[in-house]
Amino acid sequence: MTESTTYPEGVAGLALKPALEAVLMVVDEPATDEHLASVLGRPRREIADALRELADEYTIQGRGFELRQVAGGWRFFTRPEYADAVEAFVLDGQQARLTQAALETLAVVAYRQPVSRSRVSAVRGVNCDGVMRTLLQRGLVEEAGTEPETGAILYRTTNYFLERMGLRGLDELPELAPFLPEAEAVEGDSPEGVPSFDPDAPDTEADDKTEL
Repeated sequence: MTESTTYPEGVAGLALKPALEAVLMVVDEPATDEHLASVLGRPRREIADALRELADEYTIQGRGFELRQVAGGWRFFTRPEYADAVEAFVLDGQQARLTQAALETLAVVAYRQPVSRSRVSAVRGVNCDGVMRTLLQRGLVEEAGTEPETGAILYRTTNYFLERMGLRGLDELPELAPFLPEAEAVEGDSPEGVPSFDPDAPDTEADDKTEL
């Protein structure tokens, strides 16, 4: 810890393991031994030993979460055996932090990526400009080049999306139906009133009413 770095008085006197738990509960990326040692005013070796002890304790106790060392640091993760419970919470409309429109749009991007906004709009039947901006701002989707035929910007999901969904890769995405009930209609001959997912369809975003 440098002389110019100051932290609230008494930090070094806190019980180490509870202090580590409190800090790790609020990190948005893996925290390194060095950073935690600096913040808590303890030797790095003491921090490293305490982290490993905590990780072992959670495993022995059969907790629903684990403390894992990833990407050079430490972070809490839910245990894979409780994935169904986490998935149920994430998919619960009453608990979702995103609007229903945003969740539906995110699902289309996840299963159709890379995909343009016009194609997302074609699947959902409404203009998705506002919703896509929200997803971009939240770091759930990102630009992925342009479509050769039209020059339209393509979008894909991010690593942050995988992290929030508790997935190691896109191959672990759940079945399509819970997210996108109209998928069968999109894949096959679209019934009347349901837009077809036609890669050659013209961009109609400007003509549709934007859904926020």
